Amino acid sequence: MVEYAKRFESIPPYLFGEIARLKAKAIAEGKDLIDFGIGDPDQPTPAPIIKKLGEAAADPRTHRYDESDFGWPEFINSAASWFNRRFGVTVDPAKGELLQVIGSKEALAHIAWAFIDPGDVALVPDPGYPVYKVHTSMAGGTPFFMPLLAKNGFLPDLTQIPSDVAAKAKLMFLNYPNNPTGAVATKEFFAEVVEFAKKYDIAVIHDAAYTEVCFDDYKAPSFLEVPGAMDVGIEMHSLSKTYNMTGWRIGFAVGNPHIIKGLEKMKSNIDSKQFPAISVAAGYALDCVDGNPETFALYQRRRDILIDGLNSLGWNLPKSKATLYVWIPIPPGYTSKEFSMMLLEKASVNVIPGTGYGQYGEGYVRLSLTVSGDKNGERVAEAVNRIKDNVKIEW
Repeated sequence: MVEYAKRFESIPPYLFGEIARLKAKAIAEGKDLIDFGIGDPDQPTPAPIIKKLGEAAADPRTHRYDESDFGWPEFINSAASWFNRRFGVTVDPAKGELLQVIGSKEALAHIAWAFIDPGDVALVPDPGYPVYKVHTSMAGGTPFFMPLLAKNGFLPDLTQIPSDVAAKAKLMFLNYPNNPTGAVATKEFFAEVVEFAKKYDIAVIHDAAYTEVCFDDYKAPSFLEVPGAMDVGIEMHSLSKTYNMTGWRIGFAVGNPHIIKGLEKMKSNIDSKQFPAISVAAGYALDCVDGNPETFALYQRRRDILIDGLNSLGWNLPKSKATLYVWIPIPPGYTSKEFSMMLLEKASVNVIPGTGYGQYGEGYVRLSLTVSGDKNGERVAEAVNRIKDNVKIEW
């Protein structure tokens, strides 16, 4: 049989395989599994957006290719207007400052292929979304990992990046609010990033998929709000988490037109854009649907129940300001994988070991607030009780 391409060797082993096997086994045995695993909204897309999709799908003009350069005009104009309203930053689609993408994951993968040559370096957060490092490696580049440590608020310490590494770097990936840690970034930190990127001629790729999933009146900033950011970077936005539209696969990249053009050139040789009816409905969502307050209120209630409950068991967790995730240190005596497997086997509670997001994820597990079957936090409370009753924790 023909061998796979050698670039596949750069993809790390699938850490979650054993957890997935045990999860499937528990379900097959009829166990009542409470799943804090994948960060996929468990609530439906708001009804007005679904209605708009039906109307758009009945329009014959959406049944053909989208032959635009940067995306369905109705969508990219709506995205530009939304971005200006939300962050106070003006972007012009006519100048190539905004590009429609088939979800931010696709765009994050392709940006590496557009800019990374063999031997190039990309600065990658660790722990972090695996797409950054996987596609840097597949494109022949070398990820240089920026540790996200609790003592630094899970922000990378740019002063710890060696100057010779920075000089070789072409891309820097960032993600705030952050998956998996739930950390948030300030404009002051983003200003430091802009200064660093200008000094070393680095393109900043900010994965901003969670800017709208915020709690306690917190509002996440955009990287592009900082003076000079448009000169050095772009930001990826997605409707997936904002409007419970993960399966719809639509988002946009916004920012520096040179970087946007590189991504557009890559994509134009790979995909033929999104089904235009989805683009129409997504533009309607940005124009006419005022956020997703009911879903976010439910996430906040789950967060409060989970963190208060875990703190009653000996943890000392602050309440996260944003994202779908709670990032918790594990008790002494376990690895992240061991603790995850124990929760699954003894309490029928599924969590993700931190090492799935990089070496600096060791010592943590990630819990998602998207819990299927939960109506008002009762499944989250049940999970805390199961841990209390079935797992021996000593601090």
